[in-house]
Parts: sequence; C-alpha cells; structure tokens
Amino acid sequence: MEIIENIEEWRRRYSGWRQDTGAGNGHEDVSESYPFVKNKRAPFAPARRALPMLNLALISSAGAYTDGTAAFDTTKADGDVSFREIPSQIESSDLRFSARGYDPAGVESDSNCLLPLGRLLEFEGNRIIGKLNPVFWSCCGFIPNAAALVEEMIPRLVERINRYEVQAALLIPASRLCHQSVSLIARALEEANIPTMTLAVDKDVVESVRPPRSAIYAGKLGAVAGLPNWPEHQRRVLDEALRLIEPMDQPGFRQLNVQQESLVEEARGER
Repeated sequence: MEIIENIEEWRRRYSGWRQDTGAGNGHEDVSESYPFVKNKRAPFAPARRALPMLNLALISSAGAYTDGTAAFDTTKADGDVSFREIPSQIESSDLRFSARGYDPAGVESDSNCLLPLGRLLEFEGNRIIGKLNPVFWSCCGFIPNAAALVEEMIPRLVERINRYEVQAALLIPASRLCHQSVSLIARALEEANIPTMTLAVDKDVVESVRPPRSAIYAGKLGAVAGLPNWPEHQRRVLDEALRLIEPMDQPGFRQLNVQQESLVEEARGER
C-alpha cells in the first residue's frame, strides 16, 4: 500500500502551493491553503502480543536532540528530513528542542508533554507495557514536503526501528503539520508489520492522512502527550491510548475520554 496515495498528484498540489504562497521558510505554521495528504485507505498490522509483553518504541516529532549535538535545521523550506536516535534513559536536562510550528514553552518546562519518557518508564516499572525500547527516535516533524519525508527519511527510520525488534510504536506529534508527518511514519511502520498508535489533537489532519490507529482528544498542540507539569493527566492520556493498540482489529480512530475526566478532576480541585 502506498504511504502517500497518488503521490504525483500530491507533488503537483504542493508545487502549486509553494509557487502561490512562497511559503515554507521560517518558524510559522503552514497556511490553510497547504495541501495536506489525502489517503483513502490505511495499512494495518494486528498486535500479536498483549501490551504488557510488548517492546514499545517512542517516536516524537518535537525536534528533540542531545545537548552538544547538531540541532535540526528549522530554516529549510521543505523541512529537515533527518532524525535522531537517542537513549531512552537520557536525563531531560540533556535534551534540547528545535521547535517549528509549535510553542516550545510546554516541552521546555516539562519534556514529558511531548516526549513522555518518564511516564513510559513508569509504565514499564508498573508492567503496563513490557518494556520501553532502549532508544527513541526524534525528528522535526514540520516537514512541508511530505514526498521527501516518505522517500528520504522514512525508509532509513524504518530500517533502524526494525534493528531493535520493536513490537509496537507510539507516535507523538508536536504541531499541526507534525500530525501529517507522524501519520505517514505510522503508515510505513504498519506496512512493515509493526503495530502503531498515533496520539492526536488535530482530528482533521489525521482523518485526511489516515494513520492505521489514532487516539484523538481535545488536547493542545505543543503538549499532545498531556499537559506540562501535570503527570496524572499525562498518564491518563498515554494509558488510554496505549490500551487501544491490542483490541483494535482494523484501521480507525478512537476518541479518548481523558478530557472529560480531567475536567471533573479540576472541578473537584484535585489538580
């Protein structure tokens, strides 16, 4: 199955958008005229193990990199199609973020809101997941040129993920355009027989791109894995999303209940 259906037609739309708007430079988000990928079908890989037995990989599009190493290039008109492979046990103080298309205030205050290593390591300790893969993968998901993402980055990324014998992957976008990027990565992973879960707060984009599995809730860009400095909210978002991997038996979207539960918690003064 194609990662981008009718990719040549998409290239024409993208070329026209670039010519008409001169868009693509700087740190701004894409305009409403941006030609988001439109897929009609999605690949699907059934989960063959229960969540407490899975080696779970984390893929974040927040532009995380290790302090002292090269940052992502946020000035490229088509986007930076490189990625970083980073130890999952890294201290949050050793992480830096190349933010494009989203406000980095949240992730700079609490990296778990986009890169929930702390929460997932808790889940490993509590046996909610089998284990967190020893490395995670990071990219700067603000990549307007989706064709370049699919042709240049994704094959290399899937190859690296396969080397770790990953059994499922959680993908977390940062910006609106990141929702497209991680959805395309998810499609490629499921085509490679790796079940995925794409966490999302922009329903329109994921419905257009069609990742195989997506958990959607009324969250915030820049804090898609849960609000910063609110660990319980983060745990609730991630737990509910991850527990959907195994029971889903076909491609689709699921609405999380986390928002309603969090509002009740706030009203009770429990935060």
